[in-house]
Amino acid sequence: MVKKIKEISFDDSGDCSTEVQEQFQKNVDAFEQAKWSQPFQVLVESGISLPPSGELSDTELNAKLWEVINALALMGVYLEHTDHLNNRELYILLLDDILLEEMVFQSGEMNLACHIDLIGSGSDEDNHIYLKYYADEDDRTLWIEEFPDEPVPGRERPPFDRDCRLPKPNPEEKFDVH
Repeated sequence: MVKKIKEISFDDSGDCSTEVQEQFQKNVDAFEQAKWSQPFQVLVESGISLPPSGELSDTELNAKLWEVINALALMGVYLEHTDHLNNRELYILLLDDILLEEMVFQSGEMNLACHIDLIGSGSDEDNHIYLKYYADEDDRTLWIEEFPDEPVPGRERPPFDRDCRLPKPNPEEKFDVH
């Protein structure tokens, strides 16, 4: 399936060199022409099996989860804010939702990174999780000032410690798409 993207135009701020502007335009052009695919299908086609979580022991699931996370990174796809989920919850979320969303992957014509923020929807639930586990005191204070009538959960340490080990893109080589 190919998605048609509305033409994008940008104003020249004068802050970028001609070389940077040209590379940016090449990335935009390549993105507009790129094929959209489901990460699930790309992983399967590359030889990675994605069995249902119920078929895997905890040890097997942990290994499979990291196989998927590392394969996604090789495709230029990076996960963020996963420490509130156990391995099985994250694997199920990946298989049943995230890996089924079509996206554009980096290619020879385009070097980009796709960041998937597991709590980035802006929903009440995601905001609650962010405030509870990820927001620092400055962000929590700002939230209280901007939304004084909204309850703010107590700050807790996330129950898992995975995010610090997740692959990260090389910021000097990537054109980020969030």
